[in-house]
Amino acid sequence: MKTFLKILVVAALLLLAIKFSPVLFVLALVGLLAAVVLGAVGLSLVAALAGVLIAFAVALAPVWIPVLVVIGLVSLFRRERNVPPVAA
Repeated sequence: MKTFLKILVVAALLLLAIKFSPVLFVLALVGLLAAVVLGAVGLSLVAALAGVLIAFAVALAPVWIPVLVVIGLVSLFRRERNVPPVAA
């Protein structure tokens, strides 16, 4: 008797799933369309942010390139006091 009730419940759920499948399909399409729109907006915002960062880097190049050169030269010629000797 329990098996018959289980089969009956599964059949009822199957009929409900078939009945509501067009609604679920439309909701899934609306969700996918929203994801595409939000993804396009997000990609355009990332591209705009990258453009702003590149513009800042180019605008500040006269400042940070000489600073990097000076830091590189100082670190190249600076001696470390606590460096252990290299074993050959």
